Amino acid sequence: MSCNYADGLSPYENKGKLGLPEIFDSAEDIEKKCVKLADLLRNSEHTVVHTGAGISTSCGIPDFRGPNGVWTLEERGEKPKICISWNDAKPTKTHMALLALQKAGYVSYIVTQNIDGLHLRSGIPRKYISELHGNMFTSKCDSCQRQFVMSEAVKTVGLKSIGMNCPGLKKKGRRCRGKLFDTILDWEDSLPEDDLDLAHMHSCVATLSICLGTTLQIVPSGNLPVHTKKRGGSLVICNLQPTKQDRHADVMIHTYVDDVIKRVLEILEVPLPDYDSTIDPVVITSLRIADGIKNSEGEEEFTPIDWTINAEWVQDKELFKKFKMKKVLKKKKLPYTVNDTSPKKFKHENSDGEKFSPGVTLDTSSGNKNEVEWPFVVCEFKNESKT
Repeated sequence: MSCNYADGLSPYENKGKLGLPEIFDSAEDIEKKCVKLADLLRNSEHTVVHTGAGISTSCGIPDFRGPNGVWTLEERGEKPKICISWNDAKPTKTHMALLALQKAGYVSYIVTQNIDGLHLRSGIPRKYISELHGNMFTSKCDSCQRQFVMSEAVKTVGLKSIGMNCPGLKKKGRRCRGKLFDTILDWEDSLPEDDLDLAHMHSCVATLSICLGTTLQIVPSGNLPVHTKKRGGSLVICNLQPTKQDRHADVMIHTYVDDVIKRVLEILEVPLPDYDSTIDPVVITSLRIADGIKNSEGEEEFTPIDWTINAEWVQDKELFKKFKMKKVLKKKKLPYTVNDTSPKKFKHENSDGEKFSPGVTLDTSSGNKNEVEWPFVVCEFKNESKT
């Protein structure tokens, strides 16, 4: 359960802004914004979706900073009243919709902060997702460094030993025998390098970033969508609460994520699939273990599902080429230099008494320098050609 996960983390004071009031758009505004989002998806060459705890609340997993979130209640000395177990939670409409959009070619990559493993259980291939904070249903070997899907949620957090040997095989067919550790980060742990590198490159390359169910307060994951915006792409945020990056958004949608994503699929005419346990790697692993045989040490021998990021994906030449070409757009230089940063009274006229409005470039063809007092700065206009 997410509340038990929270209890397993180290003490940490600065958990961000908690319990901010939720906002709900009108039905008419929601429809207009869903149409706009669908249009952006149609015209985007490379779309990245950034997901947070808000996409899992409809299956019974509490979020963290909502009015009844884990950290919000913790601050009041309370715990969530409803908290489903990790093993019983199933992917939501949003998880399944993202799988459908990825298969249909509308979504190029997913970056998630969630550790609930529901993206994995929806059937999203490892090639198309970065799990920045870990996954309750994966473990990592300290010897071969590979990650594997587990048959149930791990019981530890903070990159600790789970008390099992690595089920992976070496090149000659022998068992690795390394020790397995959980992949869940504690507050001060470093993010997984390959996941972060891919998340960063895809966010920079993206022509559209969509944020679903996250207040974007945790860095560096919360800053990744802005890389898209800085390079000329579009940014859409769907969240019930205000987020850290609202000022950068082209579209902000305030309602339940499941409702938005379901409507967008209808507009795009993409069918919304149901959760299918036959493609759930966790269920498949459970069946493989049940059908396996025990070795001389009493351990189940089976073929594990590898959840390791392939080095070829990180070193993808085409992705890297696009990444290098996507430069941060430079802001247009204004024809003045800042001479003073001390507070000044704002004046709507230059030294010649000519009236003007903020943001209007003055005609300096006379060659005069016009010292203008702006709020908090004094600017000196120079005789420069306008572009």
